Amino acid sequence: MIIVGKIRPVTTSSIVTHKTVSQSQRISLAILKSFPDNCLQHHRPRVCRTSLTFLPPPSRDRDRAKGIGVMHPASRPEAARWLVENGPKALELSFWTIIYGSFAPILIADDDRICREVSFGAIKLLGFPREEIIGRSVDDFADPSYKPLISERWRALRDRGEQVGTLRLVGRTGPRDVDYIAKGNVLPVRHLLVLQDVPKYGPSSGPTRDGYEKAVPSWVQDFALFLLDLDGLVVTWYSGAERIYGYSGDEAIGQKVAFLNPIEDTFSNRLEEELERSKGEGHFGNECWQVKKGGVRFWASVMTMALRNEYGDLQGFARVVRDFSDRQRRDEELRLSRARSRPLLSASTSAAIVAGEFDQAAEVNDTFLKLVGYSREDLRLGHLRWPRLTPPEYLALDELAHEEVLQFGACAPVEKELIRKDGKRVPVLAATAVLKLSPFRWITFLRELDERGGVETNERKALKDDGGGIVGSSAAIKRILGQIDALASTDATVLVLGESGTGKQLVARTIHRMSPRRDLPFVRLNCANIPVGLLEGELFGYERGAFSGAVSHKAGRLEMADQGTLLLEEVGEVPLELAAKLVRALHEKVFERLGGTRKIRTDVRLLATTNLNMHQMVGDRLFRSDFFYQLKVFPIIVPPLRDRAEDIPALAWHFTKKYAAQMNRTIDKIPAGTMKAMESWRWPRNVQELENFIERSVTVTRGPTLTAPLSELRVDLANTASLAEVEREHILRIFRETGGVISATAARLRIPRSTLNAMMKKLGVSRNDL
Repeated sequence: MIIVGKIRPVTTSSIVTHKTVSQSQRISLAILKSFPDNCLQHHRPRVCRTSLTFLPPPSRDRDRAKGIGVMHPASRPEAARWLVENGPKALELSFWTIIYGSFAPILIADDDRICREVSFGAIKLLGFPREEIIGRSVDDFADPSYKPLISERWRALRDRGEQVGTLRLVGRTGPRDVDYIAKGNVLPVRHLLVLQDVPKYGPSSGPTRDGYEKAVPSWVQDFALFLLDLDGLVVTWYSGAERIYGYSGDEAIGQKVAFLNPIEDTFSNRLEEELERSKGEGHFGNECWQVKKGGVRFWASVMTMALRNEYGDLQGFARVVRDFSDRQRRDEELRLSRARSRPLLSASTSAAIVAGEFDQAAEVNDTFLKLVGYSREDLRLGHLRWPRLTPPEYLALDELAHEEVLQFGACAPVEKELIRKDGKRVPVLAATAVLKLSPFRWITFLRELDERGGVETNERKALKDDGGGIVGSSAAIKRILGQIDALASTDATVLVLGESGTGKQLVARTIHRMSPRRDLPFVRLNCANIPVGLLEGELFGYERGAFSGAVSHKAGRLEMADQGTLLLEEVGEVPLELAAKLVRALHEKVFERLGGTRKIRTDVRLLATTNLNMHQMVGDRLFRSDFFYQLKVFPIIVPPLRDRAEDIPALAWHFTKKYAAQMNRTIDKIPAGTMKAMESWRWPRNVQELENFIERSVTVTRGPTLTAPLSELRVDLANTASLAEVEREHILRIFRETGGVISATAARLRIPRSTLNAMMKKLGVSRNDL
């Protein structure tokens, strides 16, 4: 027997069986390569029957005291072994990304007091850039008289796990007294120090525990970090998780993570949906209720990261949970104040663009340099640091924007000021998106606010006021409308991401209608509806005789969209070889028709949409990475309808009025029971499914009250079935309606035939089920 494929090597860290690996399972070292080599150079992980730690083997009692997790024996052995050995590395990187955006001064140090990570606030407090803090001892920033005291207190922290006190630190601006709260082993050998200026207590008395903990926000006091296996069972449980939830490692490990949710939220499909979305998007963040031991609820920020091995195989999940109880109201107030501001932008259509990693700006355009008064030499020397550009009064807004970036991929635009090199301030509207979670890489678009008043066209103002046809008032819709408003006036490429039926095309069309190109062509091309062999001709056009059947010349979509906007729908279907040619044409702004030699110049703004997991496709070499990053200049993520159920009533009325007008009917009432049923349904195909449902309802209505076929919704299924079961049931229902015709079913679902076939195979759907 001949076996063709890639062979997984046997390593010292794990024992695996030789087996074939499909071409799509290429070796991907994204997580391991991005982990700092020096971060764990002195601490090798130790795996034993009862504990996981980076320290020399402590006693069993000490492991339990620290809340260090153990591997659950029921876990799938190979994946669980990988999680125990490699999971903490990926979890640590994600943890760094989360704490970095905090304006509270946070230091993470190891047992030797070496700083491993710092927050935005700590960079501001100490006055040094991030790379000048990381790798240095806490002692290096302390007044010499305090160094013996630090050593003594550090030993006590390791033994007791928690500590409150006062230190004198020496930053770039000189010595200062700071209070601190310390929590041990949020991760193995990773200790948390939250700092605060001392004046409110006085340098001699020091803080009381209760007084200081009330002064420090709950979301930075401690962090619950733990790992889950493929089935959502808790595999490791660290000290911060024990302190926040109140469960010991013995009580938590081996349980389904849903035990931390309120009783009404523990049905299986919610957990499966969170894990599925983490797999598809790389990470998934949300805010929700969590329950401590004893039943006490708290409002929490929950970030779930999918962890994969070097072959791209999913091995489990990492979670970071924070107590947001005292932050929920503050964030809502910040969002409301931000929403009330409707600034006018400068007349220029060129946006200032800056991209970087953590606090360091790495790439900027000339517009940004002009805006902040720095030079290319300043950039080369590393003088462009985001903390230096941000006035203190905008730190809370920046922190909220960072949270939104982590949760939604991009934040709503923030009206703020930047500090120029000459010390003056310039008002801007800033919108930030994440390019990579670990290590944290970002891109920000800035538009200068026009203090002179500016002028808006009536059409643009009307579009802003009615959302360009985008219906809803949820925070998610407001965030998307803000992003559209900030980006529309630029020529930036925008990639609109989201599940099928969420309204991605509407977002793209609204961007065009609010842009300076609004009166110029808006050309669409659905890449999934064109056979691969004809897609190149559709894009670039062809000359007569270029191929069999080309009886005349034809202009391509690039040529038709000249000076306007080109929308590539389902851009993930563009084949690799064609993507290379398209990248070159967009970069050089010149191309040739098929069979032609004449250079055709074109100036188009590119917008694109997709419902596919582009990161995974790039990793599997199914999509060109250079094309992906050219598309992902700024991503807008349209959430599924189930994430914004508060928009369902407005959408239901919108579609009811639309189809009632088309059918010459008057419908002025939707029964409360019908509306409640619609709000309870999960809408697997999102807004498109809701629209189809309302259209059918209007069709069968014979009076002023909407008559809806509620039997279709199967609300009970939403509360008991898994997401996969919901998708399977929905596909089968459409299949029955189309008589089992695959092409018709794919058209109704608005997905390619290839995608439908893959979903059918995954969900076990066949014509025999009809």
